[in-house]
Amino acid sequence: MFSFKKSSVDISKFSIFLILVFFIIVSSFLNPNFLSSGNIINILRQLAVPVLLSFGAMMLVISGMIDLSAGSVLALAGVLSVSSYKITGSLAVAVVVGLAVGVFANLINALMVVEFKVPAFIATLAMQMVARGAALHYTGGQNILQIGSYTVFGQGHIGPIPISVIIMTAVTGIIYYIMKHTKLGRSMYAIGGNEEAAIASGINVKKNKYLTYMINGLLVGAAGILFMSRVNAGLSNGAIGYEMEGLTATIVGGTSFSGGAGSTFGTLIGALIIGVLNNIMNLTSVNTYIQQIVKGTIIAVAVVWDIKSKRGGRKTTRKIRGEKNPEQSVEG
Repeated sequence: MFSFKKSSVDISKFSIFLILVFFIIVSSFLNPNFLSSGNIINILRQLAVPVLLSFGAMMLVISGMIDLSAGSVLALAGVLSVSSYKITGSLAVAVVVGLAVGVFANLINALMVVEFKVPAFIATLAMQMVARGAALHYTGGQNILQIGSYTVFGQGHIGPIPISVIIMTAVTGIIYYIMKHTKLGRSMYAIGGNEEAAIASGINVKKNKYLTYMINGLLVGAAGILFMSRVNAGLSNGAIGYEMEGLTATIVGGTSFSGGAGSTFGTLIGALIIGVLNNIMNLTSVNTYIQQIVKGTIIAVAVVWDIKSKRGGRKTTRKIRGEKNPEQSVEG
């Protein structure tokens, strides 16, 4: 016999998906072109970069860390990748350079966080400024134009499917496997949930933090390649604020800012919700400033919801264990 409590838990697991369905239904009524095949493909193509960034943000937040430098590192990796292609004419070299820059920048982030105990917020904020300054200095503040076949990553197709969508799908599968079926993925949850307990259980916390930042670097570097390829130029001042795009999708997708909780599926759905919202606001000509207000409101609501749910969970746990609420305890 099924209990009501069990059913409510099952429904909650799919609540984020139901929200996405609701947004899609409402959007289809607001604009008849929303559900056209061309628009759906356009949404997916535009989501490729935010999805890659959101997966990196998800892994870091689950591990109790953060990256505020993603947009700037994306720009630096992208312009150096484009420049490498123009110099060598090799797409392979361009890809290697883009990924390497992303990993190198995040190794520095990890070094600051792990070895020097700098809070991730401060360390990655510093990297945000350094990477953006380096990108602007390298290009002299100018755009790198005439990038030729480099556009294949962001604008090319295999049949009717954009290559960027294929890359996004492949990365989703890889991240799902890492988080669900590997020791590294399990360690991320353990470290973010309780770092001291993770150390006591034998987890190499330093190694796992380095690996998490390195994977984030690969994703940011790949996002830089896709971004520059899609816009058909090396933009040193591009992707400003994109780190917030990734964090927004991560938070909306259910990843807890307190660490230790989140999922690949939820993050992907969160990115889709933001993508659908952006698209329908553009189709209905919503003012750009209003769009920023809407996104900021969504972040605030998602964080408040996370805090409330965590408090509710702790109160329920105390009742089950028969513990007193610390706020109501009196020192004897």
